[in-house]
Amino acid sequence: MSEIYLAGGCFWGTEKYLASVRGVLSTQTGYANGKTENPTYEDVCRRNTGHAETVRVVYDSEIVPLTFLLELYYDSIDPVSVNRQDGDHGTQYRTGIYYTDDGDLPVIERSIARLQERCGASVAIEVEPLRNFTPAEEYHQKYLVKNPGGYCHISNDKFLKAALSVVNPDAYSAPDTDTLHKTLTAEQYEVTQENATEPPFKNKFWNNFKPGIYVDVTTGEPLFVSNDKFESGCGWPSFSKPIDPNVVHEKRDTSHGMVRTEVRSRVGNAHLGHVFDDGPKEAGGMRYCINSASLRFVPKEEMAREGYGYLLDMVK
Repeated sequence: MSEIYLAGGCFWGTEKYLASVRGVLSTQTGYANGKTENPTYEDVCRRNTGHAETVRVVYDSEIVPLTFLLELYYDSIDPVSVNRQDGDHGTQYRTGIYYTDDGDLPVIERSIARLQERCGASVAIEVEPLRNFTPAEEYHQKYLVKNPGGYCHISNDKFLKAALSVVNPDAYSAPDTDTLHKTLTAEQYEVTQENATEPPFKNKFWNNFKPGIYVDVTTGEPLFVSNDKFESGCGWPSFSKPIDPNVVHEKRDTSHGMVRTEVRSRVGNAHLGHVFDDGPKEAGGMRYCINSASLRFVPKEEMAREGYGYLLDMVK
């Protein structure tokens, strides 16, 4: 079990957002890194105590590494805003990462540096060791669970994205062209790098229904889980959804005189196939029609050995 303390504006929304992340075991709202001991909400709001509304996060780093947790946290805030998040303003609404393990500091600093490069403006997130933390009053704990219609500065689509994000992109990298030529078969290279299509019913996984996951053949990034695979009759592997909506990118494809939606992998940018809206209605209605040559299958019994143990509970 690991812990980190994150300030992201009003702690009602931040607590609910972080609690929705897979691998987060518990959350607690409170007041951190101020000038006084045991402040009340009234003190923090009106008596210039210098505390930030903060959420204590206890998480399983095997499931959600700190680098990934921080990336999700960044998605819930405006990282360049000073003492303001959405309509809330004041020092209590500043953003901050407060750590209790000195070993986390290099991870946090590298993460902030990457964020700085993306933002192109000065990141306003305070990074400090945790000096003090006082749990907030009981009515502030799980506030939005108790009050579903209560005020929240984080949009619903960000809550959904956090809840469905299970694959850390930083754990995978795209090989260069020379490496791909050496490691892929001719068919795999043509499909993933040149947008070719393999023959239907004459490919490796079209009728494979063993439990496990399907990963990008170029990077190893998990893409689909066997639970979501179904027999569509098209002759290619068909899935109702990706394992994480962020691991695939969609692109308009007007080749061959048709208008289709191409599916490419996130980290490797490999051509995977296409997505159509003629899938099983009870599973959402989508059909991800994917080339076997774009995939590598990892059986459930081998997932832990290959580093995919954090996804085992997703495979039935």
